[in-house]
Amino acid sequence: MTEDTPARAGFVALIGEPNAGKSTLLNQMVGAKVSIVTHKVQTTRARIRGIAIHEAAQIVFVDTPGIFRPRRRLDRSMVAAAWGGASDADIILLLIEAHRGLTDGAKAIIQSLKGLDGKTPVALVINKIDRVKAETLLALSAELNAAHPFASTFMISAEKGYGCDQLRDWLAGTLPQGPWLYPEDQIADLPMRMIAADITREKLTLRLHEEIPYQLTVETEAWEERKDGSAKVDQIVYVSRPGHKGIVLGKGGETIKAVGQAARAELEEFMGRRVHLFLQVKVRENWLDEAERYTEIGLDFRDGDA
Repeated sequence: MTEDTPARAGFVALIGEPNAGKSTLLNQMVGAKVSIVTHKVQTTRARIRGIAIHEAAQIVFVDTPGIFRPRRRLDRSMVAAAWGGASDADIILLLIEAHRGLTDGAKAIIQSLKGLDGKTPVALVINKIDRVKAETLLALSAELNAAHPFASTFMISAEKGYGCDQLRDWLAGTLPQGPWLYPEDQIADLPMRMIAADITREKLTLRLHEEIPYQLTVETEAWEERKDGSAKVDQIVYVSRPGHKGIVLGKGGETIKAVGQAARAELEEFMGRRVHLFLQVKVRENWLDEAERYTEIGLDFRDGDA
């Protein structure tokens, strides 16, 4: 940053359907992994802030849960968190998957955007452009811009980084002028305990069967800083059914051991120091209806009221 260039800072909300690539884009923009990325939908539960610096601008990305038709209390709390992140933002980015096009879910999100105050610029980000032909992209862009007056349109591959530089430039020039909101070396504003729990939950999600990941949660029960510079981290994996406990543990404890090893390795890389990670699996049949569990994962229990 130079004295001639005014500082800019603000919040950019990433919204879209589940699995649209919001977490992948967040990680691409920040240059470090701060949000869960899996092939399964609805893996981001809370709003995760990742912080990127570009020229004189500090861009604070809010990675919201995917917006979908909610069925359970947890679903309703996740969707409320997504729209809460959008309404608080300085800029909104709507991510659309190029190969899926203007789905019913995308139409519903665009309709809901019309209900916002109209003062917040909304940019269209067509993601996964490597999956379709150029003429398909141009037709989709025209169709989407006819459906809503987007401030700008970007065509990107969040996974491969295509088009992300242009998006970053636009955000840095569009955010409001003002002092930076976070220290220069900070890349996320979630407490380390929550980031650690999310890392373990991602590893579980990647290894387990289709339904089980949505029936479990991970909490960091204790965090001890040791004199040698390492950290001792105790986590509990809560499952909602007794039968799920055995699946999470695996034969002879193989699954939970592999999950622990993968989570510890990523946590050590993220923190740049040694981590001793200990996992327990407990059955808590009604955790989806306990306010304390929602607080631990950064959601508001009351948002789930039908």
